[in-house]
Amino acid sequence: MKRTLSIIGLVVLSAVAGAVAAVSVIAKSGDNEVQVIEKIVERAPALGAHFASYEQGSYPDLTYAAENAVKAVVNIEVISEVAVHSGYNPFLDFFGIPQQQGMQKREQRSGGSGVIITPDGYIVTNNHVVENSTKLRVKLNDGRTFDARKIGTDPATDVALIKVDGENLPTLAFGSSDALRLGEWVLAIGSPFDLQSTITAGIVSAKARQLDVIPDDFRIESFIQTDAAVNPGNSGGALVNARGELVGINTVIKSSTGSYIGYSFAVPETIVRKVVDDLKEYGVVQRALLGVTYRYIDQEFIDNMKEETGISEVGGAYVASVVEGGAASEAGLRKGDVITAIDGVAIDAPSKLGEQIGKHRPNDKVKISVKRGENVKHFEVTLRNKAGKAELLAADAVDVAKVLGGRFVEADPKLCKKLDIRAGIEVVQVNADGLLARARVREGFVITHINDRAIRTISDLNSLTDKVRSIDGVYPDGRAASYMVVE
Repeated sequence: MKRTLSIIGLVVLSAVAGAVAAVSVIAKSGDNEVQVIEKIVERAPALGAHFASYEQGSYPDLTYAAENAVKAVVNIEVISEVAVHSGYNPFLDFFGIPQQQGMQKREQRSGGSGVIITPDGYIVTNNHVVENSTKLRVKLNDGRTFDARKIGTDPATDVALIKVDGENLPTLAFGSSDALRLGEWVLAIGSPFDLQSTITAGIVSAKARQLDVIPDDFRIESFIQTDAAVNPGNSGGALVNARGELVGINTVIKSSTGSYIGYSFAVPETIVRKVVDDLKEYGVVQRALLGVTYRYIDQEFIDNMKEETGISEVGGAYVASVVEGGAASEAGLRKGDVITAIDGVAIDAPSKLGEQIGKHRPNDKVKISVKRGENVKHFEVTLRNKAGKAELLAADAVDVAKVLGGRFVEADPKLCKKLDIRAGIEVVQVNADGLLARARVREGFVITHINDRAIRTISDLNSLTDKVRSIDGVYPDGRAASYMVVE
């Protein structure tokens, strides 16, 4: 029985290896000895009739990419100050020990990952990793540690740039996320659960995914989806192709638990590279705007809008409105146009339009193909900045909506009529760390002017770039209020 099991094991092992090994059997009968030697017989694995031929060189070897790329991926320790309520202790009160109640600041520590992109220490990571930090500490793969400082952040893409003071640091070169193919092997490198230099592998599962997870009005989402395992702590780490090039920054986990259960998402290199270049060169992201609101034409759009629009084919972006005086308006685009391509790239996914425009800066020209009725038209559009001008923003330009610290909607016409105002934007949420909170502005307040400039729409608010000096508006009870900002 023992010999039978051994032979079966030999046959199974040989089949897996793709050949039958030489077998030598020695048998003894009295004084006679007989030796039988079987020749090696080469054959392909017995996998059936519909499998491709086995070619060893055709399978990916990811060791080169892993061993080189891991040197440029760092662990980022984030220290933040958070305000917490100092609790009342009745035990201390019983003994007459005085207590200080109110808010106290405490240090909170968290972690993430980053990628060194220049030998002198520029590191790209996620905005959500570093945005509330008061101190950053970077640990390299070789164990060296550095203090880091923020160069700039971009909430709209969840990309940030930080810097350490170093020389001849290991770097990771950018590849091309546009060249990625579905099914292509990629590596995710980072520090999940503080396990530095962790490498996982997977394939590109999809491109140009839009998840609506970035909390910014100007968000640009066109994620690379992979099945490489990514967990908390991987944020800001590298997505690397088989050639060892940086093709994305790992950012989002899609799961019901907050940990990896199947898919992860990365900001593509095309967006990362543009944001990094802007932050290094200008100190602020130079965001170009087309000046339209749009809806991607999918089956749901056709089901609901076919009678109204006459559109019956999936694909393209339906122009729902055109900003007066904006880039699209000046070039001749109209409401009802269907944008089919930008610079020859087909708008075949909900995120494609935002991604294509997001690659550019104000004053760049793009070629836009539009279907208008049965005709196809082509426009050259000069893109503009958030202030509606075809020029680059200064480094001290202000994101007024962010500075105010709240959430806004355009005031309902009935409310405007009741308050006897032409238009305005209503404050529907006040954040604790914004200018509105410090001025004690309450929810429901309708802003009509900022810096004596009329604010009738969200676009009016977003077009402001100067420091906020004054806010005027009306409360729902009709009481007018003005707030002056004193620095």
